[in-house]
Parts: sequence; C-alpha cells; structure tokens
Amino acid sequence: MALVFAGIDPDTGGDNCPAVFIDDETGDLIFQGWKVTDPKMLADVAKHSPIADNESAVRLPAHHRVRVRLGTRGPAR
Repeated sequence: MALVFAGIDPDTGGDNCPAVFIDDETGDLIFQGWKVTDPKMLADVAKHSPIADNESAVRLPAHHRVRVRLGTRGPAR
C-alpha cells in the first residue's frame, strides 16, 4: 500500500496540519485532522454510527471538501 497525497490545508504553516490521502490500492481515504473531543459532538456522531474503540471522529476544514471529492473519484494516474 502506498498513500497518494491529495492535499493539505493551505492555511497551515506546515506542521500538524489537516490533510487528505488516498490508498492507491483500495481507493480508501485517509484523513489527518483535529480529533473531535467535544462530548456533545461525539454524542451526535454516535446517534448515527457508534464510535468503536479503534475509531475516532476527525474534523477537517470545510475547504477540504474538494480534496474529499477528488478521493471519491480515485487517484489520478
């Protein structure tokens, strides 16, 4: 498996930044973002899909939607 870099937050200085990657074998999306810790937000997520012990809710900036759309079409080759 190799990750294809889809994009990074353009407003970052380069460290610890929200980013999107694509697994080149499966097309799965990998998100690097801010871990959601707000109890109310986590409860809202869990109403629709319980969060397993090996999962996290992650927040990305709204402008990352473009990178997520890219990932749903798969990496450019």
